[in-house]
Amino acid sequence: MQALVNMRGITKNFGPVRVLDSVDFSIFPGEVQVLAGENGAGKSTLIKILAGAFSDYKGQIELEGRMINPDSPLEANRLGIAVIHQELSLVPSMSVVDNLFLGHSVLAHGFVRDGIHRKRAREALEEVGLSLDIGTAVEDLPISAQQLIEIAKAVRLDAKVIVMDEPSSALNAKDAASLFAIVERLRAQGRGIVYITHRMEEILSLADRITVLRDGRLIGSAPAAEVPERKLIAWMIGREMNEQFPPHAARASSEVMRVEGMTVHKHDRSGRPLVEDVSFAVRRGEVLGIGGLQDSGASALFLGIFGAAAGRTEGRVFVDGREAALRDPSDAISKGVALLTNDRKATGLILPLSVSANLCSASLGRLSKLGWRRPRLETAMALEMGRALRIKAASYEMEVGNLSGGNQQKVVLGKWLATDPKILLLDEPTRGVDVGAKHEIYQLMDEWTSRGIAILLITSEMPELLALSDRILVMHRGRITAELSREEATAERVLEAAMGKAGRAAEATREKEKSW
Repeated sequence: MQALVNMRGITKNFGPVRVLDSVDFSIFPGEVQVLAGENGAGKSTLIKILAGAFSDYKGQIELEGRMINPDSPLEANRLGIAVIHQELSLVPSMSVVDNLFLGHSVLAHGFVRDGIHRKRAREALEEVGLSLDIGTAVEDLPISAQQLIEIAKAVRLDAKVIVMDEPSSALNAKDAASLFAIVERLRAQGRGIVYITHRMEEILSLADRITVLRDGRLIGSAPAAEVPERKLIAWMIGREMNEQFPPHAARASSEVMRVEGMTVHKHDRSGRPLVEDVSFAVRRGEVLGIGGLQDSGASALFLGIFGAAAGRTEGRVFVDGREAALRDPSDAISKGVALLTNDRKATGLILPLSVSANLCSASLGRLSKLGWRRPRLETAMALEMGRALRIKAASYEMEVGNLSGGNQQKVVLGKWLATDPKILLLDEPTRGVDVGAKHEIYQLMDEWTSRGIAILLITSEMPELLALSDRILVMHRGRITAELSREEATAERVLEAAMGKAGRAAEATREKEKSW
């Protein structure tokens, strides 16, 4: 079978650093090829070359047997290559139909053919199983719908090759299942699908073929049936990993934080609150998992505790037995509460600033004297955090946006650890990081709880939630529907409660807390 795309000897440098070294990569019609590797392995750079974002490289690209050299994403689209990036490329304020035709308008005598746009937009949305008003602004749609609109763009362009970069990272289980069904349909149509994911279960269930990069080099490419999980991990990280999750020892001791009657309203105060009358307590050295489906209210709960919710917040928070008025993040930080948000690029990092500046950004008050910064102290602290978290960077003065995703995540974690927290609110701490970096983060969490830090953990990955949590609270539509001990917790029980079908409600949680 002739390949749709053949990339041969692809080599790319950023200054003196070689990020791709003579990589060969082929894409065949009617297959899902998973492109795997740790953060920084070169996957994104290889795809950006195929997509026309980088044109200064060595090597050759063939499309259906003829040489191509796309010099822009629009040129790549014209050739039949579409890339759906992890950071969606939609314009939030524009309508669905305008986003679908952005840069590809149908014109007649210089005028846009609105009727044709609307007809083809509806056809493309129908192809991906999405039914909505095409005049709706994208910013008013949930992330799952936005992800499907990105796929609809590729379908509308009649792309022969579709690259999906972490397409399920922000989706719940139901929406992810819909995505996988669409991938199957596109494969059946003879399109070549390149699927990039760090989720092992997706690799094992979707892939026809697996290709692995490490440190800019091709490590291996083989049919998925020939690459069992242990071999795949060894290809990715250069060694076998004995266990995915480190041994877990229960360390919970005395209560460090109690939340009573937490309610978080929407910013416009319309409709039902995002969080309604939630109460719980967490102990030193404990990992308290927060389970739930998308829009369960878990992230809004964290923002409410941290004093960062957009809407009005009600309820009481006690730290070390004393009521703490957490009106804003600075109050929370001063009381020993830190929040890692679920989007490191939008709310976790200041991308144009250096690694060092980001590591110090939440601790400037402690590092300054009489309002004056102390650069030597900042540098020393950044280096200390970098060593503790094993952050890989050519220089701590380089822009943090140029680090791999896993190292960016470690910088965000380091920023909050530098505040010397008692309570860490971790919202999707391993989202978008590779298997090696995940394992390191799990080990770090174990170290932190051994020092008495309490961790509240939100994760959409069920194995992670079950393996890391000492206790799990499950939320549905802003309320706690179940509390499960480590021994009681199963995937079935968590999902049942997440769908609002559990019998143990917030009152049961309060009763259990009274016995502490």
